[in-house]
Amino acid sequence: MTLDPSQVSANDAYRLLVTAIVPRPIAFVSTISKNGIYNLAPFSFFNGFCGDPPIVGFSPNNNPPKDSLVNARDTGEFVVNIVTEDIAEQMNLTAGRYPPEVDEFQVAKLTPGPCVMVKAPRVMESPISMECRVTQILELSDRPQGNSLVLGQVVYFHVDDAVLDANGYIDSAKLRAIGRMGGTAYSRTTNVLHMTRPL
Repeated sequence: MTLDPSQVSANDAYRLLVTAIVPRPIAFVSTISKNGIYNLAPFSFFNGFCGDPPIVGFSPNNNPPKDSLVNARDTGEFVVNIVTEDIAEQMNLTAGRYPPEVDEFQVAKLTPGPCVMVKAPRVMESPISMECRVTQILELSDRPQGNSLVLGQVVYFHVDDAVLDANGYIDSAKLRAIGRMGGTAYSRTTNVLHMTRPL
């Protein structure tokens, strides 16, 4: 099959993209509005982009702009929480389009916890949270299904000791993070393949 994305619907191109790029890590992004309302939403357009300093980014829809995007723009802060098998169902509950005055922590019955460097809350049920300060927001497209890219420097890490190995590194088997596939499908990260890089 060959395909020119300009010759098909945006939905068809999107569907091809998200079923080809798998599995995708999930940023469970918590923010706070300028009015003090908590927001929590998952984004599978997410990754780490720089090691020094540590930079992560997520890509929310901007037509209309997601509350996470509005809050990150207004406050200059966000928190990325890692989604594990234990909180997968709660994460899914926050994926809906809720009005800005709705606190998704309450919708999902998750616990907002204090951060050290930012005002946005973290998800206490997540074993890993990264407090971030916005470094850039890039508008990638103003089309109906267009996104922005929110980049932030991680200024503080929270890691539960229960997911660490004997050397103090994160053990993926203990973490049990999930990844996003296409449609309603998710993947587990407990079936791991090891390969040694050539020197």
